[in-house]
Amino acid sequence: MKTIALLIALATIAHADESLFDGKSFKGWRPYNKPAGTPIGDGWKVEDGMIKKLAGVRGGDIITEKTYDNFDLTWEWRLAPNGNNGVKYFVTEKRPQAPGHEYQMLDDNSVKWGKIPDKSKTASFYEVLAPAADKPLNPPGQWNTSRIVVNGKRVEHWLNGKKVLEYELGSEAVKNGIANSKFKKYPDFGEKIRGHIMLTDHQDEACFRKIKIRELP
Repeated sequence: MKTIALLIALATIAHADESLFDGKSFKGWRPYNKPAGTPIGDGWKVEDGMIKKLAGVRGGDIITEKTYDNFDLTWEWRLAPNGNNGVKYFVTEKRPQAPGHEYQMLDDNSVKWGKIPDKSKTASFYEVLAPAADKPLNPPGQWNTSRIVVNGKRVEHWLNGKKVLEYELGSEAVKNGIANSKFKKYPDFGEKIRGHIMLTDHQDEACFRKIKIRELP
């Protein structure tokens, strides 16, 4: 019985939540396409327990040093008015023009973005699949909570406690979405890989906090 209890305890520890941000440094992160130890660009700053992307200052995309396969990722984010940013997963440095799938973060109601399609708005699989029309999005200046779950070929996007998009890798819906996107020229885009998590740099102000991941068996 003691052996079984120990195995259960070890399994729980192995799949416990892992913080990707310690609230005070960029430990565990590096610039995309640059080796670990390379300083994070000036466009990124850690302040008040947040990772902050500064408006108008180029910092480059940043990625986790570790890679992930099946996982449950959560984070809180806040945009300035008209803001645009995103979190990418399945990120590879072998395909720099289309590094990974993007969970889009946007000031959806801004006039600036009024003409873009739903498949490019908040919680979408950017450029490929649109989220639910009734998604619960908070406005600029307020915090949102997002979640990405990858379990086998199934991927879920959540926003403020509600699942707003679910898709299956390799499905006809995904293939059709990619065929009608700018990613169509990358034949391996849309496939599942073990990859990094990325915070993107669109040069708009964006804040991130409470970034956590739990690896799934």
